[in-house]
Amino acid sequence: MLPTGQALDDLPPRPRVLLVDDDEVNLLLTAAALRERGFEVTEAPSGSEALGLLSTRTPDVVVLDALMPELDGFETCSLLRATPGFESLPVLMLTGLDDEASINRAYQAGATDFFVKSPQWSLLDGRLRYLLRSSRTRLELERSKAKLARAQDLARMGSFEWWRDTAASFAISAEGLRVFGRGPQDRLDFIGVMRMVPSDDRHVFLRLLRDVIAHTSVLVTDLPLILPDGRQRVVHIEAEPEFSEQGAVSGYTGILQDVTDRRQAEDRIRQLAHFDALTGLPNRRQLIYRVERAIESARRGGHEVGLLLIDLDRFKVINDTLGHAAGDELLVEVGRRLRSCVRHSDQILEGVLDGMGNRSHRGLEAVGRLGGDEFVALLPEVADERDAERVAQRVLDALREPIFVGGQECFVTASVGIALYPRDGQTMADLLRNSDVAMYAVKSQGRNASAVYSPQLAGHGKQKLELESALHKALERNEIVLHYQPKIDVRAARMVGAEALMRWQRGNVLVPPADFIPLAEETGLIVPLSEWALKEAARQAKLWSLQFGFSDSIAVNLPSRLFERTDLVEHIHQCVSAYGVPHRSIQLEITENNLMKDLQNVIPSLHRLNEVGVEISIDDFGTGYSSLAYLTTLPISEVKVDRTFVRDLGITPQSSAVVTAIIALARALGLRVIAEGVETLRQMEVLHRLGCSLMQGFLFSKPLPADELERWIAQTVLPRKAPWITQADGASDIASRGQR
Repeated sequence: MLPTGQALDDLPPRPRVLLVDDDEVNLLLTAAALRERGFEVTEAPSGSEALGLLSTRTPDVVVLDALMPELDGFETCSLLRATPGFESLPVLMLTGLDDEASINRAYQAGATDFFVKSPQWSLLDGRLRYLLRSSRTRLELERSKAKLARAQDLARMGSFEWWRDTAASFAISAEGLRVFGRGPQDRLDFIGVMRMVPSDDRHVFLRLLRDVIAHTSVLVTDLPLILPDGRQRVVHIEAEPEFSEQGAVSGYTGILQDVTDRRQAEDRIRQLAHFDALTGLPNRRQLIYRVERAIESARRGGHEVGLLLIDLDRFKVINDTLGHAAGDELLVEVGRRLRSCVRHSDQILEGVLDGMGNRSHRGLEAVGRLGGDEFVALLPEVADERDAERVAQRVLDALREPIFVGGQECFVTASVGIALYPRDGQTMADLLRNSDVAMYAVKSQGRNASAVYSPQLAGHGKQKLELESALHKALERNEIVLHYQPKIDVRAARMVGAEALMRWQRGNVLVPPADFIPLAEETGLIVPLSEWALKEAARQAKLWSLQFGFSDSIAVNLPSRLFERTDLVEHIHQCVSAYGVPHRSIQLEITENNLMKDLQNVIPSLHRLNEVGVEISIDDFGTGYSSLAYLTTLPISEVKVDRTFVRDLGITPQSSAVVTAIIALARALGLRVIAEGVETLRQMEVLHRLGCSLMQGFLFSKPLPADELERWIAQTVLPRKAPWITQADGASDIASRGQR
């Protein structure tokens, strides 16, 4: 019992009491006693007036006299309980009767407790405070229960109980019923739950349940369900054993939770981790796992594994032309076709293979996307390379049919490289590297085919890689040099210019341009190499002007991509300014094919170069996409007749006709004509007779280092000792007599 007037910590400082009694004396005495003990009292002389007061204010407790005229305490309590909001309000019934019938009637009316009227106010004070404390505790429990129910509802969680040897052995909470798609009033027993579990999973769960009960262990499992409305859900179950006072297992209590969304998210994460988001095929990580497992099985079983690297040909053209969306659409269709070429499993993930039996490695077979437009086909068991070649042919055949993407019919081909375990490698990295070597061999030979790896291919690929690496360092090591092939005016028997040709002095070996120029263009190194060639040509022009009065131009071959640069004119200006030579000392050569391929991009640069005095020469004229229109509109100064027309001069009349037409066209347009590839006196004579006196070729000189070219001029041209000079002089004399 609390001391008089002392309030509980968890009670209001002055608890509000509604005191109802028709006896004015009792009402006055009781109210005074309660106020002395710290209560805030509101008095009501009748039940109807008390109900009216409750509509305006809510007390903490109601003290209600049982016997009153008109509306007695029992009826007042019943009406109070029927009023919304007052279902849990503490009500203490005061009665002068202590018979059992009155007490039962008070509880039936909804009273919380009863108290026999007496002047022992301390007892009344203690009883009221006990009621308030009990009410507060009950309200907190109800709030906690409501919060728990809300939390369980949000978490899709419920609870259940299972007891041995009881009539109602299995019970599920209202929240648990919602997990199973049922309402709070529905009944659901253990058999009803099992009926929602698919047959195969049901047998597994029952075996697990029997084992848990036999060993009195904890139950933790996920159970798939099909709810009455057809939805498929996954319920997580955890249960612990409950023990009787004698220590025997009396049952299990636990929780169940709908984890379908979490499982779907985990499956999605697993899908993203192991499979390509675009095509749905196994990704690089999954492929590595499958190949490693296949190699392990092959090592134990003594069979071979095939790995096919499939790279689409010219996929970039489709991507750049139709857009990335169309490119993605094409990759999806390619992935679908490749899947049809091999047996394919989507279910092989880490840890799944071990329990699949002796032939489980065959389930590893699949097509996967390595990245970009590269795919891999894994053949976990092949008899020999012919098996792999047959699959490769199926791949090529599957891609032969047109594919419609972006409203456009496209044809896509592939290059396929094949490597076999253990012959071509012991690891995934070895097989992938060697299949890549075989695939690039296919691309270099024309694409749309397959090739099996061989050491010879690896040697070629290694040489190319080494060559590329060395080429990157060639400029730093001053290994790139220029050789110069003179341009000859046979009528005057003198040099009228030179063409600068790049050579690579790699140690004691002079690497031919055919071996490194294509590689330089492929890797982009042709740009810094060409920039260096311009500077070196300007430097050499300055030296020759000082040594023997050289005032002609040195021609430098430039790729078309350099003409697209907006700073090309500035770069040439810096080169010639650095050595104090005029702009006309540098002539730029561009092949006809490259010119026509990027004509619109190079036109602005050609005009700017012409304005500062740099002449443009068209190399290999007549062999490419010839167009007479560009000859009349572009600032071109010179055309070079290709060696293919010069070679047959004097042998076939067609060659003479073509050369004659080129010379006549150039003269009409005011362009110089120079014939390249002149190797015999016969070719020189025919060209001279046709009116072309500017020539270049091995008849006069092969490309020479600068110092050797200087000796050639001093020892051959100036003394006029070469056979071609004598021949040219004779031809000139004959031409002069004919004119007279």
